[in-house]
This record gives sequence, structure tokens and C-alpha cells, in this order.
Amino acid sequence: MVVLVIMLGLAYPLLMVAVGKLYGNKAEGDLVSVAGRAVGARNIGQAFSSAMFFHGRPSAAGDGYDAMKSGASNLGPSNPELRKLARERIAVLLRENPGLKKADIPVEMITGSASGLDPEISPESASLQVPRVSKATGISIDKLKALVEKHTAGRTLGIFGEPRVNVLELNIDVLAASGGASK
Repeated sequence: MVVLVIMLGLAYPLLMVAVGKLYGNKAEGDLVSVAGRAVGARNIGQAFSSAMFFHGRPSAAGDGYDAMKSGASNLGPSNPELRKLARERIAVLLRENPGLKKADIPVEMITGSASGLDPEISPESASLQVPRVSKATGISIDKLKALVEKHTAGRTLGIFGEPRVNVLELNIDVLAASGGASK
């Protein structure tokens, strides 16, 4: 019993902490700082509602991006509540992004993710928001397209996943390009 307590109660947890420390920031939330102040985490999505920022996927985690209540809604495709949510999200996207057509909205911008905490969106989802962000910030469409391209990460190891854009990192550059003024 004493050997098991030492191995499982002390040695194993200490080993896991040591392994976590080898991966640096990722084990401690991968926080992103601007001017010495933490503004978010690279690997956890957060809500951006201002027109001057790119918006991430909808979140079903608590009241949105609540890591303590991470999880999907578990609503099936035949559930009327899911259909209602989809219609509401489409209406918001069309209202926030004038000129956008319903058929051009990627499904990821209508459906929540399994965790509700996705920090990334597809390059297509970022691109559809460029005109709105340009109008709100005064940053040219070409400059914003270049920022989206700069923040587009390819497939992991060239074969896994899809290209993606980290919304927090993109918005930090948008804020810097707009002069840092909050609007």
C-alpha cells in the first residue's frame, strides 16, 4: 500500500508536471499577452462581438466560451431548437456582414463545435468577415486579406486537419493595424 501511494500519489503526479513543463506555455494555457497584459489563450476561443474584430465559431459552452462548461449542445439535426439556433445565427451573420449571401456562409459559422471553445476558424470564415472589419476599422480590404493570409496555418504535418486561422492572434494584429484604439 505504501509503495502504491508513493508511486501513484507522488511519483506519477510529479512526472506529469515535469512532462507538462517540457511543453512550456501549452501546459499552462498558452496565454497571449499584449503590452505585458494577458488578453487570452491561443488554444481557447473567446467571444468577440465588436464589428472591428473577426468573430469565431458559435459556442455552446455555458453562456459562450465558458471553459468550466465546455461541451456541445448535443442537439440532433431533427431537433427544432437546433434549427431555431441555426436560423438565428444565419440572421446575425447576414445582418453583421451586409452583402453576404446565405449560401456563402460556411457551416462552421452556424454550428457550435464539440467543445464550444474552438480558437480557430477556416480561412473562408475569416474572409467573409473582411468587409465588415474593414468598414469598422478603416483598414483596407487588401491589408485585412493579407492579415488573414498571415494567420492561416496549414494542415498539421501537411495531411491532418484543415487550414485554420487563430481568431485571437488575428484580432491582435487588427487592433495593432487600426492604431490600437478601441471602438
